[in-house]
Amino acid sequence: MATESDPAILDDRSATPLGPLGGFVNVVAAIGTTWTFLLMFLIVADVIGRSFLSRPITGVAEIAAHSIVAIVFIQLAATVHARRLTRADVMIDAVRLRAPRFGHLMEALFLIVGLAVMALIAWSGWKPLMDALRASEFFGVQGLFTIPTWPFRATIVFGATLSAIVFAVQIVAELRQAGAASPRR
Repeated sequence: MATESDPAILDDRSATPLGPLGGFVNVVAAIGTTWTFLLMFLIVADVIGRSFLSRPITGVAEIAAHSIVAIVFIQLAATVHARRLTRADVMIDAVRLRAPRFGHLMEALFLIVGLAVMALIAWSGWKPLMDALRASEFFGVQGLFTIPTWPFRATIVFGATLSAIVFAVQIVAELRQAGAASPRR
């Protein structure tokens, strides 16, 4: 029977059960992937129109610039759920092998920092989102091409909030595992 300190168990961390939250974050990430492909086609169409037809598509640069940030945030929760954020896995795994409880507590600390960062991003993005809605804020060139900023701001707030929720769920799971882990033998 495999134990918690078995290397095979350590390598299987990314196989987080989906459940309702995991399924939801994957659907949201799929929306981000679709958005990426649509943006890619828009950019290619603009390049073809600009290069071969002397007819560029107005607003592509503005849409692309704002979309990239929004796409990152819309896909972030799935990355958090899959435990694919950049971190020092080698160190955490080594600690977890030698002292499973301390390894889980280190992981929980990493997750708490992630939760704090995402909560701060969501909180700090809320006021600009509300201001953009109230003022009907747009970006682009007046009279040529404009698009409202609020959908992009809302995507950032939504993605950061969803990521914070995923971090919170993972913190609870890590702390439970820390409590159940056997102390170093």
